[in-house]
Amino acid sequence: MQTKRTFKYVAALSVGALALTACGGGDDNGGDTADGEMVINAHGIEPQNPLVPTNTNEVGGGHIVDAIFAGLVSYNTDGSTEMEVAESIESEDNVTWTVTLNDGWTFSDDSPVTANSFVDAWNYGADPDNAQLSAYFFNAIEGANEEGNIEDGSDTLSGLEVIDDLTFEVTLKEPAADFPDRLGYSAYFPLPEVAFEDMEAFGEQPISNGPYVLDEWNHDVDAKLSTNPDYEGNRTPENDGLTFTFYTDPDAGYTDVQSGVLDIMDQVPPSAIETFQDDENIEAHTEDGSVNATVTIPSSLDHFGEDEEGQLRRAAVSKAIDRESITSTIFDGTRTPSTDFSTPLMPDYSEDIPGADVLEFDAEEAQDLWAQAEEIAPFEGTLELSYNSDGAGNKEWVEAVTNQIRENLEIEVEPNPFATFAEFRELITNREIDTAFRTGWQPDYPSVYNYIAPVFGSGAGANDGDYSNEDFDAALVSAASADDEETRTEALTEAQAILMEDLPAIPLWNQDALAIAAQGVEGVQLNWQNQPEYHLVTK
Repeated sequence: MQTKRTFKYVAALSVGALALTACGGGDDNGGDTADGEMVINAHGIEPQNPLVPTNTNEVGGGHIVDAIFAGLVSYNTDGSTEMEVAESIESEDNVTWTVTLNDGWTFSDDSPVTANSFVDAWNYGADPDNAQLSAYFFNAIEGANEEGNIEDGSDTLSGLEVIDDLTFEVTLKEPAADFPDRLGYSAYFPLPEVAFEDMEAFGEQPISNGPYVLDEWNHDVDAKLSTNPDYEGNRTPENDGLTFTFYTDPDAGYTDVQSGVLDIMDQVPPSAIETFQDDENIEAHTEDGSVNATVTIPSSLDHFGEDEEGQLRRAAVSKAIDRESITSTIFDGTRTPSTDFSTPLMPDYSEDIPGADVLEFDAEEAQDLWAQAEEIAPFEGTLELSYNSDGAGNKEWVEAVTNQIRENLEIEVEPNPFATFAEFRELITNREIDTAFRTGWQPDYPSVYNYIAPVFGSGAGANDGDYSNEDFDAALVSAASADDEETRTEALTEAQAILMEDLPAIPLWNQDALAIAAQGVEGVQLNWQNQPEYHLVTK
């Protein structure tokens, strides 16, 4: 039986009634800037790469890219999908999708947003010569390999066809009923023709089509964004611009919020975690969260390969970590110990994953598992856990985790800090790191599939540990092609059971959505990605 899935344009809800209003302050916070504009100063970190959508898969660059670009669909605060640049996305069989664009969209250089803007951008992202970090997101399209790159012998994805200026067709390898829901992620954003003349230069000063435009990027200092007067999408700014100020010390950011120098910060440093909700100098915002924290132990490390010894050692490390203790003492209950590789907030979450007990603390069993591995081959040296020290709480929890593993397994374990996220990620991306390292995931769209496919699928762009398992990949295919929720959840559960056995990354906890704002800052909403809806923030 053929099914037809049609997404039509839905009018945006009025944001005024939904905004969470902060109290106090008012005029004392300045309201307007000196030039009469209401520019919001937000906490940020230096992006890893030039701001090319298909090569931006980290939070620092993601904040900016999401603010300056608009995709075929956008996501509401609760994660629901709404048409944006697309007028409709239709399919009779969940394989061939016809995308029709709204007429009149332009880039900030006044060039039109056309079907080619999307098709050319996706082909660029899938071209292996361009080595884009988000190429994996194209692997479902006909003509892409498992890594999401264009198959050898072709210059473009065979599953993309431009019909006319406002229409293009996408043919998938397998049915995927949720395909339209994926298209709000940055990998699927459009690019103007001028971008392809010099992509690196374009990434330094992007020409975009979203609610904001990038005016200045002062490396290691800030990024200044102004509103796009031609934007007519779902995320109309309530302010006059954003400035993301880059911090390497989260405590400094917190102090600046207290003083009103910084308007909003999307994290809380451990030094303030017990007190921030009672701090009269700031406005505190908390919600259940969707961001998870993990430890990746690359299979390239000695004794941690994709074999029996590696499985035993990863399981031992996992069971040597007392997640409840760390989340209560270091994070004051603002983290929840992981029960899977996603979060209970996802609509396809399952409570019954075989092997999930490997995430439960048991020092005695951890020692037994390590001893079994020692019978295969003795472990020598030190297990190091690398992290970026500019992230709030990273130093504290990494030291706690390494202390627990050291004590419970009676092996040498040490933290290995890097000063900045950009430096840390560059080493991971280039496969120049020879330690275990901190990882985590902020969902691109609300589904368990998004937590595991881009991170653990063979060749996936965020597969930092280079994990590969044919059975896991097959379960992903089954989940993607499922045309009902029950079948999809079963396939995702099977996929997660494989991950519990292999542990290519060790789940730690899920992070509550936390934000702090200066007095007088209003309209703070935390979305399904644990991020403030920056376009709604005012003062």
